[in-house]
Amino acid sequence: MPGRTIAAICFTTFLIGTFSTAPLRAQDVPGIEICTVEKTWERRTSCLQSNVDFLQKTITKLNLDHQQKIDAANRQIDALKAAVAGLQKVVTDLQTAQAKTAEDLKKKADAPPAKDAQPAAKEGTK
Repeated sequence: MPGRTIAAICFTTFLIGTFSTAPLRAQDVPGIEICTVEKTWERRTSCLQSNVDFLQKTITKLNLDHQQKIDAANRQIDALKAAVAGLQKVVTDLQTAQAKTAEDLKKKADAPPAKDAQPAAKEGTK
C-alpha cells in the first residue's frame, strides 16, 4: 500500500509539472560560462565579457566583505588595547600600594619601642 501511495504522488507531481498552464521561465544564473563552445566571435566575445563582468562583481563584493571584516577586527583590537591599558594602570596602582605597605611595615619594625609605659613605682620606698 505505501508503495502505491508514493507512486501515485510521484505520478501526480509529474503530471502537474508537465501539463501546467503557467509557462516556466528560464532563469539566467550568473556565473562563469564556457565560451569555447560558441562558434562566432561575436558570441564568444559577449560570453567572455559576461564572464569578466561576473568576476568583477564578485571581486568587488568580496573586497567589501573583507574590508568590513578588517574594520571590525581593527575596532576589536582598539577595544582590547584600551582594556590592556586599563589593566596596566590597575597593576601599577596595586604595585605602588603594595610597595607602600611593605615600606610602612618595615618602618614600623625598625622603629624603637614606644616609651609610653612609665616605669612602675617601686613598692617599699615609702
